[in-house]
Amino acid sequence: MKINKDGLELIKHFEGCYLSPYYCPAGVLTQGYGHTGKDVKKGVNITQAQADKWLAEDMAEFEDAVTRLVKADLNENQFSALVSFSFNVGSGALARSTLLRCIHAGDFKEAGRQFLRWDKAKGKRLKGLTRRREAEKKLFEKPATVEDITEVVKRLKTRIDDIEERLNNAEVRI
Repeated sequence: MKINKDGLELIKHFEGCYLSPYYCPAGVLTQGYGHTGKDVKKGVNITQAQADKWLAEDMAEFEDAVTRLVKADLNENQFSALVSFSFNVGSGALARSTLLRCIHAGDFKEAGRQFLRWDKAKGKRLKGLTRRREAEKKLFEKPATVEDITEVVKRLKTRIDDIEERLNNAEVRI
């Protein structure tokens, strides 16, 4: 699954786009749309095209992380909210979170509430993070579209077909 338009707009809104490097509230050198890493260099500006390229690369990385970590069916809004969340706090934080445990337990209502706990940087509550978590929660709780439901049904059918094939192959070996 890929992040949807609403998720991408959420990230762009809260990250902003900075062509000059800066230190985020957590003290990390950042550039473009919240991009961090060895390629962000103090005093070196980038182009809008580079910011867009890094955003696409970062989204692919965090889409993969959410896909790997979440063992439950999600609609595109839930998935996109989790990509935004993990892009901001890190996939390791998502992996260790009560938010993820709630999803795996099937408690999506409580999972939505868990976003709101993640509004601090260096132990201090930040209004910008509070607003971001509220937006992520709202996206996570936004109902699925018909296309989302169709996609979930397709994935379930593929899983069932895979299980049936494994069972048939197991019977042949017996």
